[in-house]
Amino acid sequence: MVNRGPSGRFVVTSFGGEQVRAFVPEPLPPSPALDLGAGSDQALLELANRALGRLDGLTAILPDTHLFVYMYVRKEAVLSSQIEGTQSSLSDLLQHEVEGSAGVPIDDVVEVSSYVAAMTHGLARLRGGFPLSLRLLREIHGLLLAHGRGQERTPGEFRRSQNWIGGTRPGNALYVPPPPDELMTCLGALERFLHEEPATTPLLVKAALAHAQFETIHPFLDGNGRLGRLLITLLLCADGALSEPTLYLSVYFKRHRAEYYERLQRVRTAGEWEAWLRFFATGVLETSREAVSTARALLALFDGDRARIQAATGRRAGSALRVHEAFKAHPILSIGSAAARAGLSVPAATTAVQALEALGILSELTGRQRGRLFSYVGYLRHLTEEGGGADAARS
Repeated sequence: MVNRGPSGRFVVTSFGGEQVRAFVPEPLPPSPALDLGAGSDQALLELANRALGRLDGLTAILPDTHLFVYMYVRKEAVLSSQIEGTQSSLSDLLQHEVEGSAGVPIDDVVEVSSYVAAMTHGLARLRGGFPLSLRLLREIHGLLLAHGRGQERTPGEFRRSQNWIGGTRPGNALYVPPPPDELMTCLGALERFLHEEPATTPLLVKAALAHAQFETIHPFLDGNGRLGRLLITLLLCADGALSEPTLYLSVYFKRHRAEYYERLQRVRTAGEWEAWLRFFATGVLETSREAVSTARALLALFDGDRARIQAATGRRAGSALRVHEAFKAHPILSIGSAAARAGLSVPAATTAVQALEALGILSELTGRQRGRLFSYVGYLRHLTEEGGGADAARS
């Protein structure tokens, strides 16, 4: 490993009547250059790249790519927000999208819903030809903090005051990002790096370095962690490694939260970029493999449930299969919503839902007599059990 020392410089600034040492990172790429060699680090990167390629290739053969992307985006939103302390689960988010309420504080589920809106907007802008830029990051941040907690923290605007990580004030903080008067210089250098200036960087290395640098700069008053993780997905999609946002690294960062924060801090204090890159590449490798495994398991689940429905419902199979298709696209629905999505009358949909409930495919969630919601049990189980999944985190 190259012995670099700190990856930036400290500047003394005043805050609240006390002197504070804020950190200003050097521009990317690191200097001296990364020492990846031809050994285990390079082999790990190649494995991660191949796993990412297999994940992207899977989306080309899925019968309904939108179905998987819809759920993957929501799972990433839930996990990324849980890292920041929300208690909202995947089921809560889906219930909120159906009926506008959930069994947790409304700010939690609104925060997760805003993440979905922010990612969707970012991807749409990239597909429309807009570059991954500081302007786009500000747009995404504006949506990320548009509702719920953080909406008073200048959404869509880079900070004009000092922030910090850990502690009660900058004077006792674990880490103090660049002061406001250094912020735009740091961000301008990051934007140039994203645009391959001064040199082209291999994509996974670029994503790892850019994420760490963004978190080090911490350019907003709130939402930096979520936007920094979103940046990884946007970068991989913008540069063509992913055609759809099917890699959700938050499951890995959440699983290894303490190491995640420690690795970022060691980059700042000791320039340990190679160790951070190994951690990041391992996450890409593990998460890509898990996503492929989950997609295959869901395909098998759908095929198996379809066969069970056909065998058990006889002449009613047509309506039951149409309701099954509706729950594949939206795993939590009311009978009225299922009827509308399946193109059935409410009585026909009710009969179909009852048949699927009898087969154990659907389960009622609310315990209410009116306004009942049903979930596609196996579908949610596959998504939430993976990596200590979103719902499991609440138990």
